[in-house]
Amino acid sequence: MQDRTKRIFIALCIIIPFLIYCVYYYAGMIKNAPYRFSDFESIELVYGYPDSMLNQYNSKTHQYQYLTKQGEVVKDTLKLRDDDLLYLHRKAMELGYWNVADDMTTPEDKRTSGARVPRYKLTFNYKEKSKSVTLDADYEGVQKMKDAAKTTIDEVLNMIATAKAR
Repeated sequence: MQDRTKRIFIALCIIIPFLIYCVYYYAGMIKNAPYRFSDFESIELVYGYPDSMLNQYNSKTHQYQYLTKQGEVVKDTLKLRDDDLLYLHRKAMELGYWNVADDMTTPEDKRTSGARVPRYKLTFNYKEKSKSVTLDADYEGVQKMKDAAKTTIDEVLNMIATAKAR
């Protein structure tokens, strides 16, 4: 056998089947990814104190309700652009939001008496599933998980503030 024939034989028997397998394997993984932006529907954010969570935003209905410093509840319509939603989806993926616990609240018996601590509930809704996280500001669990959830919530709040400023 000539050298050129040997190379063609190796390519046909080893390299090409390996490449076909890689394409087949990774295409299936990407297709079955748990949270894809193509399936994205909305973001819901509710925050405030546990007894009165008056601040809320829903990107599907564009309803934004917030409490002013004077104690008045203001209802407004606020639309986030598709680029804003894509940014928030990618930021959540980058920060590992999909891997944090759903309930990151502090039990009442561990909380100091009389302390009012803000609570945040962030939900990403997709066609077939959703990811919802409830976070107390004084959560004492795994710091890495708390940071991922808090940073994602802060990004959503910053995006809402940016859209309101437009």
